[in-house]
Amino acid sequence: MSATKAPAKKSGIRTLAPGEVLFHENDAAESLYIIQKGQLRLYRPKGRGFVDLAILRTGEVIGEMAYFDEKNRRRSCSAAAITSTDIIEISFNAFSKTMENLNPWFKTIINTLATRLRKTNERVKELESNSVGFGAGGKVADYVFFHTTDILKMMSLFYLIVKNHGDQNEGKYFIHKNKLKFYILDIFAIHEVKYEEFLNILKNLKIIEVGMDEDGLPKLLSLANPDQFRAMTVFFNTQRLVDDAKKVQISDKCETFLGAILSQLKANGIKNPQEVSDISSILKAFEQQNIPVVDEDLKDAVKAGLCEDIIVGEGNKLTSVVNIDKLDKMFPALRMMNAVKKVNEAKAKDGRGGY
Repeated sequence: MSATKAPAKKSGIRTLAPGEVLFHENDAAESLYIIQKGQLRLYRPKGRGFVDLAILRTGEVIGEMAYFDEKNRRRSCSAAAITSTDIIEISFNAFSKTMENLNPWFKTIINTLATRLRKTNERVKELESNSVGFGAGGKVADYVFFHTTDILKMMSLFYLIVKNHGDQNEGKYFIHKNKLKFYILDIFAIHEVKYEEFLNILKNLKIIEVGMDEDGLPKLLSLANPDQFRAMTVFFNTQRLVDDAKKVQISDKCETFLGAILSQLKANGIKNPQEVSDISSILKAFEQQNIPVVDEDLKDAVKAGLCEDIIVGEGNKLTSVVNIDKLDKMFPALRMMNAVKKVNEAKAKDGRGGY
C-alpha cells in the first residue's frame, strides 16, 4: 500500500498577532507571502541571541528566496509579526504555475538574479556583527533585546525631537513619524527594529497616540507631556549606575496596585507630599474585578520607599501612608521599566525567538 501524499499547501489570507512567528530559520518552505497590512521582523538566531536583519512593511514580499532554492527549500531566517499583520500566502505550487507561463528567457533572468541575491545575502551574513554580549570566560551572555542604553538613547531623542520640532496645539505636542524617523534612524542610527518596538511600548502605555496626517495616513503622533521622557531618562540612568541589590524592582502586580493608589489619591485631591491611601477599598475593588492582587503585593513599593507598611486600623481597615510626590514622578518610569522587561523576556523566551 503506497504512502498517503501530503496535501498541497493552499494559498489565502492569514492574520498574525503581535509577536507571532511566521516561520523559523531552517523550517521547510512551501509558500511565499505578501504583506497586506502591518510589519514583520526578520532575524537570525546566533549563540543564545539573535541578529535583527530588517523590518518588512505593507506591500513587501517575504519567503520568495526559498522558491528558487529547489534543492533545499528551507527558510534562511526567522520572521515574526511586530504588530497585527495581514499577509497573503501564495503556495509554491500556485507560484510555479505562474512561472511556467513566463517566457523562458525571462524566467532565466529571474532565476539568475535570485541566485546572485542569495549568494550576496550569505556573504553579508558571514560579515555581520551581532549585538549579543559575552559574559564571563568568553561565553555568550543571555540575549537582551533592549539594553538600558538603548532605552536611554531613544527616550532622550524623543524628548529633544518633540520639544524642538513638535507642534503645540490645545495642550498637546504633535510630531510626524517621518520627522522622528529622520533623526532617530538616519541621523542617530538607532536600529529600526528597536525603534519600532519602542514605539509600540509608548502606544501600549498610552504615552503617545497615533492620529491621521494630512494625507490620511496614521503617522501623526501626539503626547501631552514630553517632560515624561526626561524624568524617565533620569530614572533609567540612575538605575544603570547603582548596584543590582539597590535597583528598584516593582512586580506587575505591585505596578497595578500603585496605579490604583495613584488614581484614588488624585481623585480625592492631593494636598500634602504624603497622603493616606485607603487600601481596603482598593483591595475590595480588585476582588470585585477578579484582579489577583493582594496586600502582600505592595511590598516592592514599601522597599522602594514609595509607601509605608500597611496598617490595620479600626474596623480592620487597611491604610498606608504614600509618598505621593515620589510615586507620581516615578510611576511612568516604573511602567516603562516593566514594559521593557516584558519585551526582553518575550524575545528571549526560547532559543528560536518564539514569543
